[in-house]
Parts: sequence; C-alpha cells; structure tokens
Amino acid sequence: MKNRNLVVAVVCAIFAGMLFSSSLQAQETARLDRQYGQDMLRTVANAVRKHYYDPKFHGLNFDALVTEAKARIDKSPSLDYSMSVIAAMLDNFNDGQLFFFPPEHATILDPGWREDMVGNHYYIVNVCPGTDTAAKLKPGDEILAINGYQPTLDNYWKLEYLFWHLRPSPQVHLTVRNIDGTVHSLDVAAKQIKYSHVTDMADPNQNKNYHRINDANYHLYDYRTEELGDLMILKLPTFEYSQDEVDSMKHKALKHRLLIIDLRDVETGSLDTDGLEYLVGSFFDKDVKIADRIGRKDMKPLVAKSRGAFTGKLIVLVNSRSMADAELFARVIQLEKRGIIIGDHTRGSTMEAQFYFYNLGSNTTISYYLSITDANLIMADGKSLEHVGVTPDEVMLPTAADLAAGRDPVLAHAAQELGVKLSPEDAGKMFPYLWPLE
Repeated sequence: MKNRNLVVAVVCAIFAGMLFSSSLQAQETARLDRQYGQDMLRTVANAVRKHYYDPKFHGLNFDALVTEAKARIDKSPSLDYSMSVIAAMLDNFNDGQLFFFPPEHATILDPGWREDMVGNHYYIVNVCPGTDTAAKLKPGDEILAINGYQPTLDNYWKLEYLFWHLRPSPQVHLTVRNIDGTVHSLDVAAKQIKYSHVTDMADPNQNKNYHRINDANYHLYDYRTEELGDLMILKLPTFEYSQDEVDSMKHKALKHRLLIIDLRDVETGSLDTDGLEYLVGSFFDKDVKIADRIGRKDMKPLVAKSRGAFTGKLIVLVNSRSMADAELFARVIQLEKRGIIIGDHTRGSTMEAQFYFYNLGSNTTISYYLSITDANLIMADGKSLEHVGVTPDEVMLPTAADLAAGRDPVLAHAAQELGVKLSPEDAGKMFPYLWPLE
C-alpha cells in the first residue's frame, strides 16, 4: 500500500482544513458536485470491471475500494476532491497504465520546465523562455522536493500526475540544489494556458478553439534526423507513426551504414502498436515476435513482419522516461542481439492500454477519460518489463554540469562507438527541445 499512501497523503494535504459553506448556494453546489463525483465513480468502476486485463484485480477487493470511495465522496467538499478520491482508488492497483484523467481546468497549468530522473537525481533539463521558471531555475538544477515530497525513481511520475494533472497548482514550493551545490527553497509560478474544458458544441467559436488547441502541436510528434557521413541519427518523440512514415525513416537510414535511434523521453503508451511493429520489422530479415499479450481473453501476439531490413550497425538510446513502445523496441533489439542499448534504466511501464472517453452533461459537457490496462506483455525471454524496465548494455548518464552546459555526452559517446567523431557540445545542439504552441 506504499503507493496508495502517497496519493492519499497528498490529496489529504491539499484539502486539509477545507470546510463546508453554510450558505444555501454553497450547499446546493456541493450537492451537485457530489452527484457528479458519484456519477464519475460509477462510470470508472464499471469500466474497470469490464475492461481491466486482470479480472481478479491482483487480489484486491475492488468492490470494497469502490464502497470506500463512495463513502468519501458522500462527504466530499468539492468535485475536485471527489476526483482525487477516484484517482486514489485506482492507485491501489500500482499500475502505471491505469489512470483517471479529470476534466481540464479552464486554465491549463504547465510547470514551465522539463525534467528527467537521471540515475537517482531529478534534474531540470529545459526551462520555458519568458516564464517564472526561467527566471528562477536553470538546466542542471536538482529538485530535491516538490511541495515537500521527495522525487524518487519509484514515485516521480506519480508526483507529476498529482501536481500537474490531478490537482494542478498555480504555484509549487521547491527545494533545489544548484549546480554549485547550494540548497535553497523557492516558490515557482506555473505557466498558464487559457483553455476551457467545458465545451458548448453549439457554439462555433468554442468548437473551433477546442480543435485548435488539439491540432496546434501536431508538429511536436514529427521525427527528426541528423546525418554525419555514414551515420544517421534518428530522434523519435513517439511511436504513433503510419506505415508510410516508418518507411520514410527506413529509406533515409538505408543510405547509411550506421544508425543511432534516440528513444530518450519517449513516453507514449501502447495504445496503437502498429508503429512499433513497423519499426521492429525494419531491422530484421525475418518475422519477429515482440511479445505475447495476456488479457481476459485470448489475444494475438505482437509480431513484427519483416519489411526489408536496415542491416547496418545500430545503437538505441534510452533513459528513465523511455517507456511503453520505446522499452519494447529496445528490449527486442537487445534480446535478438541486433544492436546495443546505451543510456539509463527505463521506466518499466509497458502493459497495453486503451483510452475511454466520457462526458458529464448533454449539450454543455465536461469531458474526462480513463486509461485502462487491457493486456500484460510477455517478451521472448518469458518475462514482463512491467516494474522492471530495460537495463542498458552500457549505462551512461549526463551530469548536472552537462545539463547546465547543454552537452549531450550520451549521444556523443554512441557516435564515437560507431567510429564517428561528435563532441558532447555539438551533440547537445542537434535536437533542441520544442515547446508546445499555445
């Protein structure tokens, strides 16, 4: 129950001291909020019962958990609190693919930084220009605590879920160690992005804005390449690619005899595995089974069919944020002895999941959704990567000084392993971080 305790502790701390208002209007609002909360709980519970891959729920008494959540929502002071109760209920599963995503707030809050867990250190790696974050934090700074909670390998992703998705706060309190070793505390205001999650589908302006925000950042998922003579470096931000897109990558790679695929920070889940199968099939002259799928019913294994293979030397880069398809790809390459894996230990979140979307209301709607695990994936060695991850053939990590200076020693080292000279400074300039458009 260690993970559940973290969620419950944070939820309780956030809402500590909240009192019911005695006004009639406040009472009516609270009553409607509790009704919405119970509706959400009922929908979530039924969806998990119907779709979760393990009908025994890992031995959990799910009915009892639902009953407990219902009782807490009956006394809930707000809809936000009710949604936190639902999230805490699902946290008992200790399943990185089982998530409740509440309705977006009218203002989306972005911390204004991007971070990586490098070994056991939670480092800032990018800051968004023009934000409060950029004025107070720099790449290479280590976050020792967020609102009093210490990020660790086991919980950092859960803290991010709590503070940036479930209960986003316009300001967080950080304990930070700077590059010179000094430790201090500070408050950092989040970057605010105006966006309404309540959409009147009859209003063309709201409808247009709803789709604009979803379409504006499509370019962030484009793959990028760098060519250094015989070497091509392929940077992937996702695995959600079509057959034509993967073929385009392969045709470029076939002009070279050396290839580095950078899968660091690829966090897309196994919602659509076609991109994974296409990519794996581009590196073998035979069909390769990626994994067996274990769910409630018989499921076909994931098999990558050979698609005309790149036969040159291959290195794959991973880090602690590499998860799902990125981990599966790296492990197949490792098990088949097709290439070398370099970097940091991966996340260990590979089970297959599906999104389920729901609405509260009719014409004016409040949307929320679930990610529900529908299959565990067993690799060719008979093991699952869930909670285990991929151990690189060669562990290599950037230092705080590297991050502060914008150097990428991992990519530089990989190039040198293939006989190509590339400095850490030049490697660090190859794939600058792309911030989402607003």
